[in-house]
Amino acid sequence: MKQQAVLELKNIRRSYGQGDQELAILKGANFTLRSGETVALVAPSGTGKSTLLHIAGLLERPSEGDVIVSGHSCADMSDDERTAVRRAEIGFVYQFHHLLPEFSALENIMMPQLIAGLSRKDAAERAEQLLAYMRIGHRGTHRPAELSGGEQQRVAIARAVANAPQVLLADEPTGNLDPETAGYVFDALTALVRQSGLAAMIATHNHELASRMDRRITLDEGRILEF
Repeated sequence: MKQQAVLELKNIRRSYGQGDQELAILKGANFTLRSGETVALVAPSGTGKSTLLHIAGLLERPSEGDVIVSGHSCADMSDDERTAVRRAEIGFVYQFHHLLPEFSALENIMMPQLIAGLSRKDAAERAEQLLAYMRIGHRGTHRPAELSGGEQQRVAIARAVANAPQVLLADEPTGNLDPETAGYVFDALTALVRQSGLAAMIATHNHELASRMDRRITLDEGRILEF
């Protein structure tokens, strides 16, 4: 059975004003991400990777085109509507973990759930399950400064999927880690994707990790190409 399309980019164009000129970054990018698959976004710096991820994640509006999340067009949504879709449907992981330093690992994972309206009891149970799945259940009471880089990033991944999104977007999630730790974090991330059925687009410069994903795409002159 064909996997469901959970994220579609339709003719995405993005330009920025530069003095009297327009600088075109994306020039009609099209892409479909399906449930349960991991897609590597591999492209040189300056080609628009972060812009593409921000548009896909509804953090930035395209100049033209549409982002469709779980079958819903976001082109004409208000900022509040886009925020609601982003909170419910999309998780983010960045190169730096961005964990809240004053809270424990468990509390960091609980936070988006509490914002979404879950009870503290249910949020704590879900956070404990995710920490155990990421094999750091014993570190739940530790604050970020007490965790290793790999542990911090696994907490960040758990936080990103705490509200059971349909889509996970990651921007160089292993970029700050040594090769062995990067491999371990990547394995945990992909196992989580396949187990939960969510879809992931992961920007990375690591070609060895990219080769282990289901598909690889790149940006060439503002368009998405698969290779």
